[in-house]
Amino acid sequence: MTTLITRPDFEIHPRLTDPLLAQLLQPERLLWTPRELADLTKTVTTELTSSLREVLRFDEQGRWWARLALTDGLELWLLSWLPGQHTKPHDHGGAAGSFTVLQGELGEEYRYPGGPIRRRTHKAGEVIGFGAGRAHQVTGLGDEPAASVHAYSPPLVATREYASLADVPGEIPPLPVILGR
Repeated sequence: MTTLITRPDFEIHPRLTDPLLAQLLQPERLLWTPRELADLTKTVTTELTSSLREVLRFDEQGRWWARLALTDGLELWLLSWLPGQHTKPHDHGGAAGSFTVLQGELGEEYRYPGGPIRRRTHKAGEVIGFGAGRAHQVTGLGDEPAASVHAYSPPLVATREYASLADVPGEIPPLPVILGR
């Protein structure tokens, strides 16, 4: 378990010491758009690559992740994926999100309420921002390990899992934000 360094208005993973991350977090901002989250994850993956690789781990027993930062307006995560490792189908409880692939290749099946199930492949350097209604399942593809940086706003909103994307309801109601850090 990783302990985050706590500052008055945000927390940062203790192994991320580059001051750029603190500048990017904008702790005064309470709500981020999908585009702003996409810009953030893209910048973090391109500008902090070496630092991210020092934190990154892979686990054959299951997916690995570490929270990189937390403010009142967003949370930032680093996730790793060995080939075939995947999430369950889930939504983000009303939070907007984004991810940028740091390395490797990810497959994504996704669906907006009432819409068709779609599939995309995301390769290193590719970024996607998405609104609050999107449900998806992400899988590590190819023969090489993958890693990605994810951001969500508002932070600390519980995800809701589904047996399949076909079970996503016509409307995804927001879940309450978990208060406190």
